[in-house]
Amino acid sequence: MKKIINTLAVFLFIISVGNAQSITKDAILGEWLSQEKDGKVLIFKQGEKYFGKVIWGKATGRKDEKNPDASLRNRDIIGSTILKDFVFKGKAWEDGSVYDPNNGKTYSCNMKLKSIDELEIRGFIGFSLLGRTTVWTKVK
Repeated sequence: MKKIINTLAVFLFIISVGNAQSITKDAILGEWLSQEKDGKVLIFKQGEKYFGKVIWGKATGRKDEKNPDASLRNRDIIGSTILKDFVFKGKAWEDGSVYDPNNGKTYSCNMKLKSIDELEIRGFIGFSLLGRTTVWTKVK
């Protein structure tokens, strides 16, 4: 019985170490397709922060007309950076912001991997409980 318990303990330790190592800080780098499948965002790194730029979408040719900064209302949505300043904090990317060109608003935002191919993005105002979550799919 003692041998079975020891074997089980070793097995659980190996699984927990494997899970802890499965999320690396650069795991979100690459191209992601929006939940609605109408846009693609390239997540990239500058220094120790993570950003996301719209690289494709149904918004081709669409201008950022609802931007609160009047000087940016004539820019194309394709090519604009909508995810900014995320920092990896062990299991999630936090303290960033997401810009929604559909309404011209910027929200606080956190991101975490649901799986290697699914990124959960939570935009919120004030507290993360008051917000909206969307899941993006990794482009292979």
